[in-house]
Amino acid sequence: MKKQFHQIDWDDAIEADWHALLRLAANEDLGLSGDLTTRALVSDDAVGRTVVVARQQGVVAGLLAAEMTAEFFDPRLLWTAEVDEGRLVGPGDRIAILEGPAAGILTAERTLLNVLSRLSGIATLTARYVKAVEGTKAAIYDTRKTTPGWRRLEKYAVRGGGGCNHRTGLFEAILIKDNHLALAAQPAWDGSPRAAARPAAPAEAIRQSRRFIDVHVPEPLRPGVIVEIEVDTLGQLDAVLPAGPDIVLLDNMSPDELRRAVAQRDAVAPEVVLEASGGVNLDTIRAIAESGVDRISVGALTHSAVCLDLGLDWADAPRA
Repeated sequence: MKKQFHQIDWDDAIEADWHALLRLAANEDLGLSGDLTTRALVSDDAVGRTVVVARQQGVVAGLLAAEMTAEFFDPRLLWTAEVDEGRLVGPGDRIAILEGPAAGILTAERTLLNVLSRLSGIATLTARYVKAVEGTKAAIYDTRKTTPGWRRLEKYAVRGGGGCNHRTGLFEAILIKDNHLALAAQPAWDGSPRAAARPAAPAEAIRQSRRFIDVHVPEPLRPGVIVEIEVDTLGQLDAVLPAGPDIVLLDNMSPDELRRAVAQRDAVAPEVVLEASGGVNLDTIRAIAESGVDRISVGALTHSAVCLDLGLDWADAPRA
């Protein structure tokens, strides 16, 4: 069975991340004086009912984050989602109802829409990439090109759009890149004298990584630790396949090179997963997927997604 990175679902870790970000967001908006406009104009006992509405077509993600936001700003607010996470909506579709104290609604509005729009934008873009490779064996994966502090949230949104999660952080897997090979040295952890840094052979880097896992990773966890290596030529691929990496990242290869890489893999080490990366966009991804690679990692899912246009409209006028 091929190894898989941890796939992010809504859990305590995401909730902790969003609670921390909520404190920052509240400080940005409220400072020491609070919501001056609402305090000046809206009665404390005014109540109302609002509807979150889509202004354009997209995939919804972040409903639980929006509910947390409402509760954070005013525990008396009631959030009721009217669609499921991952649902495709169109202009004018109702997404949720937010009702309760009008002052709380007005104060929470922008932060709530920000998180829901951002995560829905990521889910929407991801769904476009997933649709573009439909009928091929390729799965769409995200990267670590995320907003600092928002990684779990943004990767959760990728899942909402039908994509898959690559490693959450450096702690999760070994991914050997050119810069690691250029600075490789005899490690101190194996008891050997430390040698000067020297370029390392990719295959030896894989074997060294396996030895590191045997020494430093608790035995029950070792089978799940992924060792991936990046190559940018077919010659490098030939060199690393016999060393037994779990995944080989094929960087910036043309569709023809990718097809040849798949043939080499199939002949030498069919258990190795091939991941394509670099130069991936909606214009190129179909040809990449048709080469036969297993996975395509796309930084654009998180670093280039545009927020989905959402609005919050009064369904009932605030009343005292």
